[in-house]
Amino acid sequence: MDQADAYAAGSKLKPAGYKGGDVSASSEHGDDEGPYRVVVNDEEQYSIWPAYRDLPRGWTDAAKTGTKAECLHFIAETWTDMRPRSVRNA
Repeated sequence: MDQADAYAAGSKLKPAGYKGGDVSASSEHGDDEGPYRVVVNDEEQYSIWPAYRDLPRGWTDAAKTGTKAECLHFIAETWTDMRPRSVRNA
């Protein structure tokens, strides 16, 4: 299983300040086609977020919007070191 498949299989990063249950974009959005956007936090951890929603607190737009698959592919290509920035720089 490659990294993109791992994300699609259930990676559920919870954005800082998120109050709620499942953050799986498809469970809320109901559509794998999106549009979604890639978001990144201060620790350089990536996730996807429905494009129509306001950015969650602590996350910024990573300048990629598209289908769920396109966004997950972008993350797999971009986020090659899964360690948080603070750990990488220690």
